[in-house]
Amino acid sequence: MQSFRISLFGKFQVRFKGQILSSLGGDKSQALFCYLLLYRDRPHSREILANLLWDDVTSTQSKGYLRKALWQIQTELNKYNELSNGNFLNIDADWVQINPNAEYWLDVVEFETTFSQIKDIPGWQLDPLIVQDLHHAVELYTGDLLESGYQDYCLFERTRFSHMYLSMLDKLMDYCMAHKEFENGLVYGLRVLRYDQARESTHRRLMRLHYMAKNRTEALRQFEQCTAVLQKELGVKPAKQTVLLYEQIQADQCDSIETAESTHQTGPYPGTFSLSESILRLQKLQQELSRVQHDIQHGIKAVEMMLINS
Repeated sequence: MQSFRISLFGKFQVRFKGQILSSLGGDKSQALFCYLLLYRDRPHSREILANLLWDDVTSTQSKGYLRKALWQIQTELNKYNELSNGNFLNIDADWVQINPNAEYWLDVVEFETTFSQIKDIPGWQLDPLIVQDLHHAVELYTGDLLESGYQDYCLFERTRFSHMYLSMLDKLMDYCMAHKEFENGLVYGLRVLRYDQARESTHRRLMRLHYMAKNRTEALRQFEQCTAVLQKELGVKPAKQTVLLYEQIQADQCDSIETAESTHQTGPYPGTFSLSESILRLQKLQQELSRVQHDIQHGIKAVEMMLINS
């Protein structure tokens, strides 16, 4: 078990055997350490690091600030470090990198590793053991990445991780829907809405979960909430897909509600339409295809006649 536990979600924090390290230097030193952790897989030029964090001073000054910040980080961590070589950072005259042999636990590593394992798997297909890992991963997300950070790289990474977080919650909701774990699914959905109230796809998932849990009233109320939020925040009305779902719930069409969000996946939850609606849609597509084929043949004949007469 790693002695260092480092958290980048929410408030930045470093613990050593449960003890919080209160000092890694100033804000710029912490920002430097966080940058090195986020991009731990490669060495970084001293000059680039200096310009990244101290772009408002001369080159000579920025390099001096960088040397001081690196010394503060290295000194503080080496008080506790149990590495055989004694260094948490690899530092030379031109390059800086987190020591690849350093033993530490980092929340974003575990979070991203879990996401990479499930990103291409539909939620309803997830294995229960993977779902446990996925649940643990979303619990690590105690807040946006480095909430007090303001550098461009921080804003980019914050957005990237927030998208992963919402995708994980979507998959957990679909898993709960497919396995009739309605209460758990509702909890995940509410977490999404606390993060993004206007996420319409989540409102639809919640409408389904409420309905499948035999609570049609709450499903209809969810639609009203969705409508109000979209109007207030974006000035738009719900999408046709959301309105269709609302009408299905109003009509108490049980056979067409128990579906997953994506209309592209295959399996026991193939879309948002009943069998009769699906047949009608396929028949309509067949008619449109026949019309297109007829137009193509007509066009070919017209071109052939033009060639003959030319």
